[in-house]
Amino acid sequence: MVFVDSYPKTSKLVRSEFIVAFAALGIGALFGIIQSLHRTGVFRGFISSADYYTILTGHGVLLALVFTTFFIAGLFTWAVANSLERELPHRIAWSAFWIMLTGTVLAAVSIIGGLVGAPSILGHDLKADVLFTFYAPMKAHPAFYIGAALIIVGSWVAGLAYFKALWEWRSENPGERIPLQTFMVVTTMLMWYVSTIGVAVEVVAFLIPWSLGLIQNIDPLLTRTLFWYFGHPVVYFWLMPAYLVWYTILPKLAGGRLFSDPLARVVFVAFLLLSTPVGFHHQYTDPGIPSGYKFIAMTNTMFLLLPSLLTAFTVVASVEHGARQRGAKGYLSWLRNLPWGKPAFAGCMLAGLMFAAGGFSGMINAGMNINYLIHNTIWVPGHFHLTVGTAFALTAMAISYWLVPQITGKKLQLRGLASLQPYVWFVGMAVMSNAMHRAGLAGIPRRTAEPTYDEFAFEGVAGTVGEMRLQIAIGGFLLFVGAAMFLIVMADTLLARRGGTLSVNGHIPEPLSGADHSPRILDNYKLWTAIALLLIVIAYGPPLASMVADGLFAPGSPPIPV
Repeated sequence: MVFVDSYPKTSKLVRSEFIVAFAALGIGALFGIIQSLHRTGVFRGFISSADYYTILTGHGVLLALVFTTFFIAGLFTWAVANSLERELPHRIAWSAFWIMLTGTVLAAVSIIGGLVGAPSILGHDLKADVLFTFYAPMKAHPAFYIGAALIIVGSWVAGLAYFKALWEWRSENPGERIPLQTFMVVTTMLMWYVSTIGVAVEVVAFLIPWSLGLIQNIDPLLTRTLFWYFGHPVVYFWLMPAYLVWYTILPKLAGGRLFSDPLARVVFVAFLLLSTPVGFHHQYTDPGIPSGYKFIAMTNTMFLLLPSLLTAFTVVASVEHGARQRGAKGYLSWLRNLPWGKPAFAGCMLAGLMFAAGGFSGMINAGMNINYLIHNTIWVPGHFHLTVGTAFALTAMAISYWLVPQITGKKLQLRGLASLQPYVWFVGMAVMSNAMHRAGLAGIPRRTAEPTYDEFAFEGVAGTVGEMRLQIAIGGFLLFVGAAMFLIVMADTLLARRGGTLSVNGHIPEPLSGADHSPRILDNYKLWTAIALLLIVIAYGPPLASMVADGLFAPGSPPIPV
């Protein structure tokens, strides 16, 4: 039976979450092409350079916060209901949706208000041009911070629905191992609860009162540290849902089964332990943080390579098993037997391949001595787009081709366009990210609206500055086209009439090595959460204590000269 028929209430919720996610993707992609053309100097007629930073803020918030959070909520809702074989707690899950939607509207209105010249509200200009990294001394309208806080709170409430469903399942199935998909969801949410403490304190205790004029000064170093306490583990909040897809659904799409359930559980426990105490690697150039704690962050970051390497091994082995089940022979020729014409499979595989490249550039970001070369250059968004912009975004789009028919009962429309879309996105990202990385090595900065690099002595290792700017613009255009193709397919599918027999189903085959082969201690969430908190105390306790030793609001942010 189709998922929508078995769980109609949960399907309606998933559809609603996906629709909001897709809308955010569309607007965010539009902002992306505008800023790409403006920054590179290809076409500067859409916006002024002053508005560029508002567009950049909208691009980052709508894609990195709204699109990701709503899609993950939808994916997790489906995964828990599918693996536990039950509807989710209706009131809790829908409360989460409306809280997140309210926050999204507030944040979006604040951003767009700055573009249209909206009047002052509550005694403050309605604007938000603080970028995605919204720490002091830049200040937005209070509605922006309240909106961001509500999105986070809504995600917390969504997690409560998953935990309640698991608790009910465990009471009915004592002694049973947690199904893998639910295990992945719960582990991800535990990491999310731990990692969002920092941004919650930053926004509620400092940024909202500061933006309302209730306090006059805040410490920029403290708020920046609290943001990056959250700012790097959020990457794993995006990545772990992609891993859920790669581990549990991709082998099925390849015609095989997951190679190892125990390895998958180990990977997610490792992310829970190591995702948060790494934020200082974003602050290598901050003088107020002792070098020893930066070194701890670097070490923890390098340990995070382990779960990704295990994932590469497990997923490739699973996909190869599928290919050989289809009759493939030889050491590498099995790659030709994979269903590259199916958009769900092709998108997930291309996302994984691109993520491997992002992992290598991330190792450079994490190294203290090498980081000084590329810090705050366009290398960083080049890496960032390989991770959230491909590993997550392309996986999300790809799996939607497989999942949306199940939550609607409707056949996927425009299959030819859907089959082409992952390749357009992949080529666009390869072109743009390649140029961004090379430009970063040349020292070209990020977060600037002015493409006046020819006035400086920037020299690329290969190619010219002009060529790199053009390549970024071409890549950005292809990404916009890829997003548009995806949204057209989704809109046509969601609006289509239901009829006929679906060619997809949500059944996930049993792994070659199942949950019974893994130690039960992996399911001990109390133990792993306690260890994760201990590592955070070691990594962040003394530095944060020194920052607040002279008062929570000292030294304060100095006036910004106009």
